[in-house]
Amino acid sequence: MSKRFLYWPSVALVVLAGCSSPPPAQQAKTASTGPITLLAFGDTGYHYDYLEKEDYETVVTEEQFLAKEKQDWIDDKRPIEELAYPPMYKLPVNGSIVAASGQEPVAKAMKDYCAQHGCDFGTLLGDNIYPDGATAGADGIDDQKRFKDLFTIPYAALGGGSKDFRIYTVLGNHDWHTSREGAMAQVHFMETTPPFYMNGLFYRVVPPAGRGEVEIFAIDTEVMLAGTTVYEAVLADDASEAPSTELEELEPWAVPQNDAERNMAAWLESSLANSKARWKVVIAHHPLWSSSGSKFEQAKALRRIILPALCRHADIYLAGHEHTLEVHTDDCSTASVGEVKPLPQIVSGSAAKMRPINSAFIRNQLKANPQLKTLYSRGLAWGFSHLTFDGDKVTVRMVETPQTGSGAAGVTFEQTFTRRSGGR
Repeated sequence: MSKRFLYWPSVALVVLAGCSSPPPAQQAKTASTGPITLLAFGDTGYHYDYLEKEDYETVVTEEQFLAKEKQDWIDDKRPIEELAYPPMYKLPVNGSIVAASGQEPVAKAMKDYCAQHGCDFGTLLGDNIYPDGATAGADGIDDQKRFKDLFTIPYAALGGGSKDFRIYTVLGNHDWHTSREGAMAQVHFMETTPPFYMNGLFYRVVPPAGRGEVEIFAIDTEVMLAGTTVYEAVLADDASEAPSTELEELEPWAVPQNDAERNMAAWLESSLANSKARWKVVIAHHPLWSSSGSKFEQAKALRRIILPALCRHADIYLAGHEHTLEVHTDDCSTASVGEVKPLPQIVSGSAAKMRPINSAFIRNQLKANPQLKTLYSRGLAWGFSHLTFDGDKVTVRMVETPQTGSGAAGVTFEQTFTRRSGGR
């Protein structure tokens, strides 16, 4: 059997409750004053040569694959009438059926979209290597080959040869799975291999291509969460949040190891507060809000740690982790920071994997959290985000590529936000 692709256009939720903003007025564009463009993509590391061991050892038929997907849908409390399946791929090595990877088509779509619309720099939002991050040789695979296959080949040409193009990177939970040594091996690669960029697990940087207008603040939310209490997410039968007493097991080597890691939230607050940039962009792996119904306890814990700093100082928050495309705002009323503009959050975690949203969970989450507005939520789709900063406005575009694997790019949602921070 060859690749089989199924396209299900009914798995998007758009909620526009009086929150839309008109597009910014057209302005004269010059090399020094024109818009600044940012490419945001995450959860890229799903590659057929680097799957779970069981995927190569156990042959799964198409019928078995679909049956498991249906059972997972039911177990996750998603409305059964919305049942939809991801595209499938037949492994040449054993004929087993696995979920198709969107890495190649999304990489093509990003390259083509950037060539047409511009991408001054990019952000890579974690879970860069599935299933277990860099291993420092523990699985018998050379990490340098892994880095070439997962980073250099698909993404090194994204900047079109621009000397200033960089892909500012954070780690995700999968990048921490094997060891701290493995996680830091990936950090070292990113630190030393343009166009990728890291400067430790967390850092701040003014991208040269941003002409001083944009500053990026990168944090490692896996380390943050490993240093606090996180409960397992449990849903009631109606897909509302249920009480949980079971703690989530996080990798012990991700627990903060020094004062700098333990004080990352304080570093973020002070760094944002003293930034002189017009736009303060925070990038991380874990979202503050999302729509699948399986990550909300992590999000609660993360909001406790960083939402006040974000609400006081940041302009926008970019995350992955959920294999979806989402746009939310939080009005910051629970952050005890006074009256401020709502904080936009973009989830762009479907650059190789995809996950369904849970419409019942979304309705319950919105009802229980009046501070939240979900402007867009799209599941079972591959794609990325593109941001255009123009003066005091940023236009966010969510871009999909079809499940056929063609690599075509199409904008499915667009929203303009006004800068929140004082700045210049």
